[in-house]
Amino acid sequence: MDTHNLVNMANQIGQFFSAYPDQKEAMDGIANHIRKFWEPRMRLKLFQAIDQGETGDLSALVSQALQQHRAQLEPTPAH
Repeated sequence: MDTHNLVNMANQIGQFFSAYPDQKEAMDGIANHIRKFWEPRMRLKLFQAIDQGETGDLSALVSQALQQHRAQLEPTPAH
């Protein structure tokens, strides 16, 4: 899956949760959805793209959610 598709998918999730009146609840919802339904390789690729500055179209809400919840979303390397 390429970065563009991951960003689009993350933005669609963010668009759904942006309707929540409480921004913290929206960011928690985005993070929980990505943690539950995205496989680790997808999350890793998205975080690599973020670190390399390759997610220009990522919405501000999604970006904030990913930054705030990165520790619980980023897959741990296999030993």
